[in-house]
Amino acid sequence: MALTAKPPAGAPAGRPGPIARLLPDRGPRRVLAGATFVNALGSGMFMSSSALYFTRVVHLPMSQVAFGLFAGAMVGLVAGILGGRIADRWGARETQIGVMSAGTVFMGCFLLVDAFWSFVLISILTGVVFAADKSSRAPLIRAFGGDDPARFRAYLRAATNLGISLGALAAGVAIQLDTAPAYLSLVGGRALAFAGCAVALLWLPRPPRIPVPPLSGRWDALRDRPYLAATVLNCLMSLHFAVPTFLLPLWIVEHTDAPRWMVSGVLVLNTVLVITLQVAVSKNVSDPASAGIRMRWAGLAVGAGLLLMMAAGDVSTWVAAALLVAATAVYTLGELWHAAAAMEYSFGLAAPHAQGQYSGVFGLGSGVAEALAPALLGLLALSMGRPGWFLLGALFLVVGLASRPLVAWAVRTSPLTRTYEVSSA
Repeated sequence: MALTAKPPAGAPAGRPGPIARLLPDRGPRRVLAGATFVNALGSGMFMSSSALYFTRVVHLPMSQVAFGLFAGAMVGLVAGILGGRIADRWGARETQIGVMSAGTVFMGCFLLVDAFWSFVLISILTGVVFAADKSSRAPLIRAFGGDDPARFRAYLRAATNLGISLGALAAGVAIQLDTAPAYLSLVGGRALAFAGCAVALLWLPRPPRIPVPPLSGRWDALRDRPYLAATVLNCLMSLHFAVPTFLLPLWIVEHTDAPRWMVSGVLVLNTVLVITLQVAVSKNVSDPASAGIRMRWAGLAVGAGLLLMMAAGDVSTWVAAALLVAATAVYTLGELWHAAAAMEYSFGLAAPHAQGQYSGVFGLGSGVAEALAPALLGLLALSMGRPGWFLLGALFLVVGLASRPLVAWAVRTSPLTRTYEVSSA
Protein backbone atom coordinates (compact mmCIF):
# COMPACT_ATOMS: atom_id res chain seq x y z
CA MET A 1 0.00 0.00 0.00
CA ALA A 2 1.66 3.18 -1.13
CA LEU A 3 1.88 6.02 1.36
CA THR A 4 2.02 9.61 0.23
CA ALA A 5 2.19 12.83 2.20
CA LYS A 6 4.04 16.14 2.20
CA PRO A 7 7.32 15.70 4.12
CA PRO A 8 7.89 17.83 7.22
CA ALA A 9 10.21 20.81 7.09
CA GLY A 10 13.84 19.75 6.96
CA ALA A 11 13.08 16.20 5.88
CA PRO A 12 14.62 14.89 2.64
CA ALA A 13 12.34 15.27 -0.36
CA GLY A 14 10.25 12.23 -1.16
CA ARG A 15 10.32 10.79 2.36
CA PRO A 16 7.02 10.93 4.27
CA GLY A 17 6.99 12.05 7.90
CA PRO A 18 6.49 9.62 10.78
CA ILE A 19 2.75 10.29 11.06
CA ALA A 20 2.21 10.00 7.31
CA ARG A 21 3.93 6.62 7.31
CA LEU A 22 1.21 5.36 9.67
CA LEU A 23 -1.66 6.49 7.43
CA PRO A 24 -3.04 5.11 4.18
CA ASP A 25 -3.01 7.17 0.98
CA ARG A 26 -4.98 10.37 0.83
CA GLY A 27 -8.32 9.65 -0.77
CA PRO A 28 -10.80 6.79 -0.33
CA ARG A 29 -8.54 4.56 1.77
CA ARG A 30 -7.81 7.30 4.30
CA VAL A 31 -11.50 8.29 4.45
CA LEU A 32 -12.57 4.71 5.03
CA ALA A 33 -9.86 4.19 7.65
CA GLY A 34 -10.90 7.37 9.47
CA ALA A 35 -14.56 6.37 9.46
CA THR A 36 -13.64 2.91 10.74
CA PHE A 37 -11.57 4.39 13.58
CA VAL A 38 -14.36 6.77 14.68
CA ASN A 39 -16.88 3.93 14.65
CA ALA A 40 -14.55 1.70 16.68
CA LEU A 41 -13.94 4.49 19.19
CA GLY A 42 -17.65 4.65 19.92
CA SER A 43 -17.86 0.87 20.02
CA GLY A 44 -15.16 0.70 22.70
CA MET A 45 -17.01 3.27 24.81
CA PHE A 46 -20.30 1.38 24.62
CA MET A 47 -19.05 -2.21 24.93
CA SER A 48 -17.13 -1.43 28.10
CA SER A 49 -19.99 0.32 29.85
CA SER A 50 -23.31 -0.89 28.44
CA ALA A 51 -24.03 -3.48 31.14
CA LEU A 52 -23.33 -0.95 33.89
CA TYR A 53 -25.46 1.70 32.19
CA PHE A 54 -28.47 -0.57 31.90
CA THR A 55 -28.19 -1.90 35.45
CA ARG A 56 -27.13 1.26 37.35
CA VAL A 57 -28.89 3.99 35.36
CA VAL A 58 -31.87 2.26 33.70
CA HIS A 59 -32.16 -0.05 36.76
CA LEU A 60 -32.81 -3.27 34.87
CA PRO A 61 -31.85 -6.63 36.45
CA MET A 62 -28.77 -8.23 34.94
CA SER A 63 -30.84 -11.19 33.72
CA GLN A 64 -33.03 -8.84 31.65
CA VAL A 65 -29.99 -6.99 30.31
CA ALA A 66 -28.38 -10.27 29.24
CA PHE A 67 -31.60 -11.39 27.53
CA GLY A 68 -32.01 -8.11 25.62
CA LEU A 69 -28.41 -8.01 24.40
CA PHE A 70 -28.58 -11.68 23.39
CA ALA A 71 -31.82 -11.11 21.46
CA GLY A 72 -30.25 -8.22 19.59
CA ALA A 73 -27.18 -10.26 18.71
CA MET A 74 -29.23 -13.22 17.45
CA VAL A 75 -31.49 -11.10 15.22
CA GLY A 76 -28.41 -9.32 13.96
CA LEU A 77 -26.89 -12.56 12.71
CA VAL A 78 -29.62 -12.94 10.10
CA ALA A 79 -29.82 -9.21 9.39
CA GLY A 80 -26.16 -9.14 8.42
CA ILE A 81 -26.80 -11.29 5.33
CA LEU A 82 -29.73 -9.13 4.25
CA GLY A 83 -27.76 -5.93 4.86
CA GLY A 84 -24.93 -7.23 2.71
CA ARG A 85 -27.30 -8.10 -0.11
CA ILE A 86 -28.83 -4.61 0.01
CA ALA A 87 -25.34 -3.11 -0.20
CA ASP A 88 -24.49 -5.26 -3.22
CA ARG A 89 -27.67 -4.30 -5.02
CA TRP A 90 -28.24 -0.65 -4.09
CA GLY A 91 -24.73 0.57 -3.37
CA ALA A 92 -22.43 -0.05 -0.42
CA ARG A 93 -21.67 3.63 0.23
CA GLU A 94 -25.33 4.60 0.48
CA THR A 95 -26.13 1.52 2.57
CA GLN A 96 -23.30 2.25 4.99
CA ILE A 97 -24.40 5.85 5.42
CA GLY A 98 -27.96 4.65 6.03
CA VAL A 99 -26.80 2.07 8.57
CA MET A 100 -24.69 4.65 10.43
CA SER A 101 -27.58 7.11 10.45
CA ALA A 102 -29.91 4.43 11.83
CA GLY A 103 -27.29 3.62 14.47
CA THR A 104 -27.27 7.28 15.52
CA VAL A 105 -31.02 7.27 16.03
CA PHE A 106 -31.32 3.89 17.73
CA MET A 107 -28.38 4.48 20.06
CA GLY A 108 -29.91 7.82 20.99
CA CYS A 109 -33.09 5.94 21.90
CA PHE A 110 -31.12 4.07 24.57
CA LEU A 111 -30.96 7.39 26.41
CA LEU A 112 -34.77 7.29 26.69
CA VAL A 113 -35.22 3.62 27.63
CA ASP A 114 -36.92 3.14 30.99
CA ALA A 115 -38.56 -0.30 30.77
CA PHE A 116 -37.66 -3.86 29.84
CA TRP A 117 -39.61 -4.21 26.59
CA SER A 118 -38.48 -0.88 25.19
CA PHE A 119 -34.92 -1.96 26.03
CA VAL A 120 -35.40 -5.26 24.14
CA LEU A 121 -36.84 -3.46 21.11
CA ILE A 122 -33.94 -1.00 20.87
CA SER A 123 -31.46 -3.81 21.52
CA ILE A 124 -32.83 -5.70 18.52
CA LEU A 125 -32.70 -2.60 16.32
CA THR A 126 -29.11 -1.84 17.33
CA GLY A 127 -28.22 -5.51 16.83
CA VAL A 128 -29.42 -5.18 13.24
CA VAL A 129 -27.27 -2.06 12.83
CA PHE A 130 -24.13 -3.72 14.19
CA ALA A 131 -24.50 -6.72 11.87
CA ALA A 132 -25.43 -4.69 8.80
CA ASP A 133 -22.49 -2.39 9.47
CA LYS A 134 -19.98 -5.19 8.96
CA SER A 135 -21.55 -6.76 5.89
CA SER A 136 -22.30 -3.47 4.10
CA ARG A 137 -18.78 -2.15 4.76
CA ALA A 138 -17.14 -5.17 3.15
CA PRO A 139 -17.83 -4.13 -0.48
CA LEU A 140 -16.21 -0.75 0.27
CA ILE A 141 -13.12 -2.43 1.69
CA ARG A 142 -12.92 -4.61 -1.40
CA ALA A 143 -13.46 -1.70 -3.80
CA PHE A 144 -10.83 0.57 -2.26
CA GLY A 145 -8.28 -2.04 -1.20
CA GLY A 146 -5.75 -0.90 -3.81
CA ASP A 147 -2.79 -2.93 -5.02
CA ASP A 148 -2.25 -4.59 -1.65
CA PRO A 149 -5.74 -5.33 -0.27
CA ALA A 150 -4.47 -7.69 2.44
CA ARG A 151 -2.31 -4.92 3.88
CA PHE A 152 -5.20 -2.46 3.82
CA ARG A 153 -7.53 -4.91 5.54
CA ALA A 154 -4.89 -5.53 8.20
CA TYR A 155 -4.49 -1.78 8.65
CA LEU A 156 -8.25 -1.44 9.19
CA ARG A 157 -8.18 -4.19 11.84
CA ALA A 158 -5.33 -2.45 13.64
CA ALA A 159 -7.22 0.88 13.48
CA THR A 160 -10.32 -0.85 14.81
CA ASN A 161 -8.45 -2.29 17.78
CA LEU A 162 -6.83 1.07 18.50
CA GLY A 163 -10.21 2.82 18.42
CA ILE A 164 -11.82 0.22 20.68
CA SER A 165 -8.92 0.49 23.14
CA LEU A 166 -9.13 4.29 23.33
CA GLY A 167 -12.90 4.07 23.70
CA ALA A 168 -12.49 1.60 26.54
CA LEU A 169 -10.08 4.00 28.27
CA ALA A 170 -12.68 6.77 28.04
CA ALA A 171 -15.27 4.39 29.43
CA GLY A 172 -12.93 3.59 32.31
CA VAL A 173 -12.97 7.23 33.40
CA ALA A 174 -16.77 7.31 33.36
CA ILE A 175 -16.99 4.00 35.22
CA GLN A 176 -14.66 5.35 37.89
CA LEU A 177 -16.92 8.40 38.32
CA ASP A 178 -19.90 6.02 38.49
CA THR A 179 -22.55 8.70 37.98
CA ALA A 180 -25.61 8.78 35.73
CA PRO A 181 -24.29 11.74 33.65
CA ALA A 182 -21.01 9.88 33.10
CA TYR A 183 -22.77 6.77 31.79
CA LEU A 184 -25.17 8.87 29.70
CA SER A 185 -22.20 10.62 28.10
CA LEU A 186 -20.83 7.25 26.96
CA VAL A 187 -24.10 6.24 25.30
CA GLY A 188 -24.32 9.69 23.73
CA GLY A 189 -20.71 9.35 22.59
CA ARG A 190 -21.58 6.09 20.85
CA ALA A 191 -24.43 7.82 19.01
CA LEU A 192 -22.11 10.66 18.00
CA ALA A 193 -19.55 8.15 16.71
CA PHE A 194 -22.21 6.65 14.43
CA ALA A 195 -23.06 10.15 13.21
CA GLY A 196 -19.39 11.05 12.68
CA CYS A 197 -18.86 7.87 10.68
CA ALA A 198 -21.87 8.70 8.47
CA VAL A 199 -20.55 12.21 7.82
CA ALA A 200 -17.06 10.90 7.00
CA LEU A 201 -18.49 8.43 4.49
CA LEU A 202 -20.06 11.32 2.55
CA TRP A 203 -16.52 12.09 1.36
CA LEU A 204 -16.12 8.58 -0.01
CA PRO A 205 -16.71 8.22 -3.76
CA ARG A 206 -19.20 5.67 -5.02
CA PRO A 207 -17.33 2.45 -5.85
CA PRO A 208 -17.75 1.11 -9.39
CA ARG A 209 -20.45 -1.51 -9.84
CA ILE A 210 -19.25 -5.05 -10.54
CA PRO A 211 -21.21 -6.85 -13.28
CA VAL A 212 -23.31 -9.79 -12.11
CA PRO A 213 -22.41 -13.08 -13.86
CA PRO A 214 -25.29 -14.45 -15.97
CA LEU A 215 -25.56 -17.70 -14.02
CA SER A 216 -25.49 -16.21 -10.52
CA GLY A 217 -28.47 -16.56 -8.19
CA ARG A 218 -30.04 -14.40 -5.50
CA TRP A 219 -28.34 -16.14 -2.55
CA ASP A 220 -25.11 -17.46 -4.03
CA ALA A 221 -23.23 -17.34 -0.74
CA LEU A 222 -25.57 -19.88 0.85
CA ARG A 223 -24.76 -22.50 -1.79
CA ASP A 224 -21.08 -21.72 -2.30
CA ARG A 225 -19.36 -24.82 -0.91
CA PRO A 226 -15.83 -23.40 -0.50
CA TYR A 227 -17.12 -20.30 1.24
CA LEU A 228 -19.34 -22.28 3.59
CA ALA A 229 -16.42 -24.59 4.43
CA ALA A 230 -14.21 -21.60 5.24
CA THR A 231 -17.04 -20.06 7.28
CA VAL A 232 -17.46 -23.18 9.43
CA LEU A 233 -13.71 -23.51 9.98
CA ASN A 234 -13.45 -19.85 10.90
CA CYS A 235 -16.40 -20.23 13.27
CA LEU A 236 -14.60 -22.99 15.15
CA MET A 237 -11.30 -21.10 15.24
CA SER A 238 -13.07 -17.90 16.36
CA LEU A 239 -13.99 -19.53 19.66
CA HIS A 240 -10.58 -18.43 20.90
CA PHE A 241 -11.46 -14.72 20.72
CA ALA A 242 -13.13 -15.09 24.13
CA VAL A 243 -9.85 -16.22 25.69
CA PRO A 244 -8.38 -12.81 26.61
CA THR A 245 -11.70 -11.20 27.60
CA PHE A 246 -13.49 -14.11 29.31
CA LEU A 247 -11.40 -17.20 30.02
CA LEU A 248 -8.08 -15.64 30.99
CA PRO A 249 -9.42 -13.14 33.58
CA LEU A 250 -11.37 -15.89 35.37
CA TRP A 251 -8.42 -18.28 35.18
CA ILE A 252 -5.97 -15.72 36.59
CA VAL A 253 -8.18 -14.66 39.49
CA GLU A 254 -9.65 -18.01 40.50
CA HIS A 255 -7.08 -20.62 39.50
CA THR A 256 -3.58 -19.08 39.67
CA ASP A 257 -1.43 -17.31 42.29
CA ALA A 258 -0.54 -14.52 39.85
CA PRO A 259 -1.28 -10.94 40.97
CA ARG A 260 -4.78 -9.81 40.03
CA TRP A 261 -3.42 -6.86 38.09
CA MET A 262 -2.17 -9.40 35.57
CA VAL A 263 -5.75 -9.44 34.21
CA SER A 264 -5.25 -5.90 32.91
CA GLY A 265 -1.60 -6.52 32.09
CA VAL A 266 -2.15 -9.42 29.71
CA LEU A 267 -5.11 -7.65 28.06
CA VAL A 268 -2.98 -4.57 27.42
CA LEU A 269 -0.19 -6.76 26.04
CA ASN A 270 -2.63 -8.53 23.73
CA THR A 271 -4.06 -5.24 22.49
CA VAL A 272 -0.68 -3.60 21.88
CA LEU A 273 0.62 -6.60 19.94
CA VAL A 274 -2.52 -6.72 17.77
CA ILE A 275 -2.32 -3.00 16.97
CA THR A 276 1.39 -2.98 16.18
CA LEU A 277 1.87 -6.33 14.42
CA GLN A 278 -1.33 -6.98 12.43
CA VAL A 279 -0.11 -5.30 9.23
CA ALA A 280 3.28 -7.04 9.31
CA VAL A 281 1.82 -10.47 10.09
CA SER A 282 -0.71 -10.16 7.26
CA LYS A 283 1.99 -9.63 4.64
CA ASN A 284 1.82 -12.03 1.67
CA VAL A 285 -1.56 -13.49 2.70
CA SER A 286 -3.02 -13.00 -0.76
CA ASP A 287 -4.90 -16.19 -1.71
CA PRO A 288 -6.75 -19.13 -0.09
CA ALA A 289 -3.60 -21.27 -0.08
CA SER A 290 -1.56 -18.76 1.92
CA ALA A 291 -4.57 -18.21 4.18
CA GLY A 292 -4.66 -21.95 4.84
CA ILE A 293 -1.01 -21.91 5.89
CA ARG A 294 -1.63 -19.02 8.30
CA MET A 295 -4.66 -20.83 9.73
CA ARG A 296 -2.42 -23.83 10.38
CA TRP A 297 0.09 -21.61 12.18
CA ALA A 298 -2.77 -20.03 14.11
CA GLY A 299 -4.00 -23.40 15.37
CA LEU A 300 -0.50 -24.28 16.56
CA ALA A 301 0.08 -20.96 18.31
CA VAL A 302 -3.35 -20.73 19.95
CA GLY A 303 -3.04 -24.32 21.19
CA ALA A 304 0.45 -23.68 22.57
CA GLY A 305 -0.70 -20.46 24.23
CA LEU A 306 -3.54 -22.29 25.97
CA LEU A 307 -1.17 -24.94 27.35
CA LEU A 308 1.10 -22.21 28.75
CA MET A 309 -1.93 -20.61 30.40
CA MET A 310 -2.85 -23.95 31.92
CA ALA A 311 0.68 -24.37 33.28
CA ALA A 312 0.36 -21.07 35.16
CA GLY A 313 -2.16 -22.71 37.48
CA ASP A 314 0.32 -24.92 39.32
CA VAL A 315 3.31 -22.66 40.04
CA SER A 316 4.37 -19.83 42.32
CA THR A 317 3.24 -16.22 41.94
CA TRP A 318 5.95 -14.78 39.72
CA VAL A 319 6.49 -17.93 37.71
CA ALA A 320 2.76 -17.85 37.00
CA ALA A 321 3.02 -14.20 35.95
CA ALA A 322 5.91 -14.98 33.59
CA LEU A 323 4.04 -17.93 32.09
CA LEU A 324 0.95 -15.76 31.55
CA VAL A 325 2.99 -13.13 29.72
CA ALA A 326 4.59 -15.79 27.52
CA ALA A 327 1.22 -17.45 26.96
CA THR A 328 -0.38 -14.15 25.92
CA ALA A 329 2.42 -13.40 23.47
CA VAL A 330 2.20 -16.84 21.85
CA TYR A 331 -1.60 -16.79 21.82
CA THR A 332 -1.68 -13.30 20.28
CA LEU A 333 0.59 -14.43 17.47
CA GLY A 334 -1.97 -17.12 16.72
CA GLU A 335 -4.76 -14.54 16.90
CA LEU A 336 -2.92 -12.37 14.36
CA TRP A 337 -2.37 -15.28 11.96
CA HIS A 338 -6.01 -16.29 12.31
CA ALA A 339 -7.21 -12.74 11.58
CA ALA A 340 -5.04 -12.55 8.47
CA ALA A 341 -6.34 -15.90 7.22
CA ALA A 342 -9.96 -15.09 8.04
CA MET A 343 -9.85 -11.78 6.17
CA GLU A 344 -8.42 -13.48 3.10
CA TYR A 345 -11.05 -16.23 3.21
CA SER A 346 -13.81 -13.66 3.67
CA PHE A 347 -12.72 -11.59 0.66
CA GLY A 348 -10.66 -13.97 -1.47
CA LEU A 349 -13.30 -16.70 -1.72
CA ALA A 350 -16.25 -14.34 -2.18
CA ALA A 351 -17.88 -13.63 -5.53
CA PRO A 352 -16.82 -10.02 -6.27
CA HIS A 353 -20.31 -8.86 -7.24
CA ALA A 354 -21.82 -10.14 -3.96
CA GLN A 355 -19.15 -9.28 -1.38
CA GLY A 356 -21.70 -7.87 1.06
CA GLN A 357 -23.88 -10.97 1.00
CA TYR A 358 -20.84 -13.23 1.38
CA SER A 359 -19.50 -11.17 4.28
CA GLY A 360 -22.89 -11.47 5.96
CA VAL A 361 -22.63 -15.26 5.77
CA PHE A 362 -19.06 -15.17 7.08
CA GLY A 363 -20.19 -12.90 9.91
CA LEU A 364 -22.93 -15.38 10.76
CA GLY A 365 -20.27 -17.96 11.58
CA SER A 366 -18.31 -15.47 13.70
CA GLY A 367 -21.48 -14.47 15.53
CA VAL A 368 -22.31 -18.07 16.40
CA ALA A 369 -18.80 -18.50 17.79
CA GLU A 370 -19.14 -15.33 19.84
CA ALA A 371 -22.40 -16.58 21.35
CA LEU A 372 -21.09 -20.08 22.15
CA ALA A 373 -17.53 -19.30 23.24
CA PRO A 374 -18.08 -18.31 26.89
CA ALA A 375 -20.12 -21.42 27.70
CA LEU A 376 -17.78 -23.78 25.83
CA LEU A 377 -14.55 -22.31 27.17
CA GLY A 378 -15.95 -22.20 30.68
CA LEU A 379 -17.10 -25.81 30.53
CA LEU A 380 -13.85 -27.21 29.18
CA ALA A 381 -11.15 -25.11 30.81
CA LEU A 382 -12.73 -23.93 34.07
CA SER A 383 -14.92 -26.92 34.92
CA MET A 384 -12.96 -29.88 33.53
CA GLY A 385 -9.48 -28.64 34.40
CA ARG A 386 -6.44 -30.08 32.62
CA PRO A 387 -8.34 -32.48 30.32
CA GLY A 388 -10.48 -29.57 29.16
CA TRP A 389 -7.46 -27.41 28.40
CA PHE A 390 -5.94 -30.24 26.35
CA LEU A 391 -9.23 -30.70 24.47
CA LEU A 392 -9.35 -26.99 23.66
CA GLY A 393 -5.77 -27.00 22.43
CA ALA A 394 -6.46 -30.08 20.31
CA LEU A 395 -9.58 -28.47 18.84
CA PHE A 396 -7.69 -25.42 17.58
CA LEU A 397 -4.81 -27.54 16.35
CA VAL A 398 -7.11 -29.82 14.34
CA VAL A 399 -9.04 -26.88 12.86
CA GLY A 400 -5.81 -25.21 11.84
CA LEU A 401 -4.40 -28.35 10.24
CA ALA A 402 -7.66 -29.15 8.44
CA SER A 403 -8.26 -25.67 7.06
CA ARG A 404 -6.07 -25.68 3.97
CA PRO A 405 -6.91 -29.17 2.64
CA LEU A 406 -10.66 -28.79 3.31
CA VAL A 407 -10.94 -25.42 1.59
CA ALA A 408 -8.80 -26.63 -1.32
CA TRP A 409 -11.05 -29.68 -1.73
CA ALA A 410 -14.15 -27.49 -1.63
CA VAL A 411 -12.73 -25.17 -4.31
CA ARG A 412 -11.91 -28.11 -6.56
CA THR A 413 -15.33 -29.71 -6.23
CA SER A 414 -17.63 -26.67 -6.24
CA PRO A 415 -19.62 -26.12 -9.47
CA LEU A 416 -20.41 -22.58 -8.32
CA THR A 417 -16.73 -21.68 -8.01
CA ARG A 418 -16.02 -22.98 -11.51
CA THR A 419 -18.98 -20.96 -12.83
CA TYR A 420 -17.50 -17.75 -11.43
CA GLU A 421 -14.08 -18.57 -12.81
CA VAL A 422 -15.56 -19.15 -16.30
CA SER A 423 -17.81 -16.08 -16.10
CA SER A 424 -14.94 -13.77 -15.17
CA ALA A 425 -12.52 -15.17 -17.73
